[in-house]
Amino acid sequence: MSKQKTAELRKNVAPFEKSDMTRSVKQLFNTFPPFFLLWFAAYQSLAVSYWLTLVFAILASGFVVRMFIIFHDCTHGSFFKSKKANTVIGTISGIITMFPYEQWKRSHSIHHATSGNLDKRGTGDVWVMTVEEYVAASPWGRLQYRLYRNPIVMFGLGPIYLFLVSNRFNRKDARRKERLNMYVTNGSIIAIYALLCWAVGWQAFLLVQAPVLFVSGSLGIWLFYVQHQFEDSYFENESEWDYVKAAVDGSSYYKLPKILQWVTGNIGFHHVHHLSPRVPNYNLEKAHESTPPLQRATTITLGTSLKSIRFRLFDQKNKAFVSFKEIKHLLDTGKSNTKISPDSPGLQEK
Repeated sequence: MSKQKTAELRKNVAPFEKSDMTRSVKQLFNTFPPFFLLWFAAYQSLAVSYWLTLVFAILASGFVVRMFIIFHDCTHGSFFKSKKANTVIGTISGIITMFPYEQWKRSHSIHHATSGNLDKRGTGDVWVMTVEEYVAASPWGRLQYRLYRNPIVMFGLGPIYLFLVSNRFNRKDARRKERLNMYVTNGSIIAIYALLCWAVGWQAFLLVQAPVLFVSGSLGIWLFYVQHQFEDSYFENESEWDYVKAAVDGSSYYKLPKILQWVTGNIGFHHVHHLSPRVPNYNLEKAHESTPPLQRATTITLGTSLKSIRFRLFDQKNKAFVSFKEIKHLLDTGKSNTKISPDSPGLQEK
């Protein structure tokens, strides 16, 4: 894509980058109160049937996903014009969704700056190995990667690891602001959980909160996974990598039913979001519909997105995802058809 076309594309999206206070506040009201009401209904239903509790918990988890989108917009400074307002609402929504605002803000900005760049993987992304890296890896390295990419591990154990480990500790080089935000987030979670355990009993609390977090966490990981792991996705080495191509070609348009589009805060228009992170979630669809070049982004649906489960490795030679089975013959011969880049990071660098 030429620089002229790139500049024109960004210019076309620019009008949608403005946040609207009324619409943002409206989202707060149609997201936070319903979540609390559904959580309370789930607790009350414990006296009736745990199956009914699970129904309310699953519905509540949808609002946790929606709350996370608000959190996500705040980290980009797109939900409110005020930086302070974004920080306050972002931190509060981060406490409820169990994501530290400042830490995730940093890692996610790196994800946007490096998405699809094979030489800069490992921060804020779903880990992808190339075919040649996998073939060259040790048996232990391959086993680690296979476990990581296993759907049961990624979508089953992934949320547990994310909430209890990854999101609970500061990185070694975290700055003071990031560290303090982590302490505030963790301290608030402990205080709120302790208060709820005292009020309703720890068993009842876990019976409600565990499925809410597990389902919302699995859905969140799935959304993040499927919007970058699809046929014809974009991955290039640093020398060939282009930000706009990575945004438009490396992020899918996940066309969801209207109710799911609402619950997920329009994040299905992921190509628009990656092109311009300053566009608030409620303007993503308008930006997509008003910009013809963006409508050529790869479109996936609920049905077609399920194919991505079998995408495990990226084949640089053919510019496509492949399954482990498809490259088994390379392991048998110990040879690869393409050269291994000496600068490509290995699994251990994630």
